[in-house]
Amino acid sequence: MTKAEDFDLQAFLPYLLNQAAEEASLGFQKVYKDRYGLLRSEWRVLFHLGIFGRLTATEIGAKGKVHKTKISRAVQRLADRRLVKRARSEEDRRVEWLELTPAGDKVYRDLRDVAQDYEVGLAAQLDDAEVQALKAMLRKLAKRP
Repeated sequence: MTKAEDFDLQAFLPYLLNQAAEEASLGFQKVYKDRYGLLRSEWRVLFHLGIFGRLTATEIGAKGKVHKTKISRAVQRLADRRLVKRARSEEDRRVEWLELTPAGDKVYRDLRDVAQDYEVGLAAQLDDAEVQALKAMLRKLAKRP
């Protein structure tokens, strides 16, 4: 048997992580997509601004590990829908600050509540110790404190 024949994709950790992430996000995706017509990158921008306040697109990309072109497109769509406002920095005209508008904050707060409830339902499939262990392991793999 060659190495290629011996490879079990179903047991490959990156594959399993991706499959679990996709499965876990499907229910929440239905809410943000159906309720607000948002794409994954858009809700992620919205949540970063809702949680951290005023940020640049570069900061959002670094925090969320999202490519700058996806952030740029998401910001443009959110700005077009008046959910995000943009303002050039007075100190450095190359920098653009992003903030939620009142409408964007309302969407963020609604989706945040849905996300919290969704996480409770997802975590109910595991016991408390498993949830804590899983979160610790995922933070470790993501190199997050």
